[in-house]
Amino acid sequence: MISRRDLLVSAVASAIPFSASAALIVPGERRLSLYNQHTGESVKAVYWADGEFIPDELDAINHVLRDHRTDGVIDIDTHLLDQLNLLQAKVGITGRYEIISAYRSPKSNAKLYKSTEGVSSKSHHMFGRAVDVRLPGVELERLHAAALNMVAGGVGYYPKSHFIHLDSGELRSW
Repeated sequence: MISRRDLLVSAVASAIPFSASAALIVPGERRLSLYNQHTGESVKAVYWADGEFIPDELDAINHVLRDHRTDGVIDIDTHLLDQLNLLQAKVGITGRYEIISAYRSPKSNAKLYKSTEGVSSKSHHMFGRAVDVRLPGVELERLHAAALNMVAGGVGYYPKSHFIHLDSGELRSW
């Protein structure tokens, strides 16, 4: 049986490579380019520079990653943004992510849960901690492998729908 101490040590150890790598992506800044396929909106943002997150840039990202069904906006977890930034560094492509789904209001998530296979009733999407993406110019299988290699959060693989899921929750994959 695994003790709580062993779980805690494992969680801390799995977070160290991600945290250390994220800080080394681009000295002095972290940036993302995102395109929401449902709204047609996009953003290019340097969301972290000189050791600080940039509130206006985070607001712009939050807006583009909002729930397109309700227009609801939530603060997207900065660890998730760092995962996206690190993933681009791992695949060597700095292009624009295509966003399939990011924030979902509890109402939107409940509707999807009832009508769509694979949607969790307790989805990290409802808390701004998950995103479903593809990255043009990178084969989905390669993107998925690189996401798994980060050893950070949840990683889902949906080849039939041509996207991967990333979240900043507990370490797991499917």
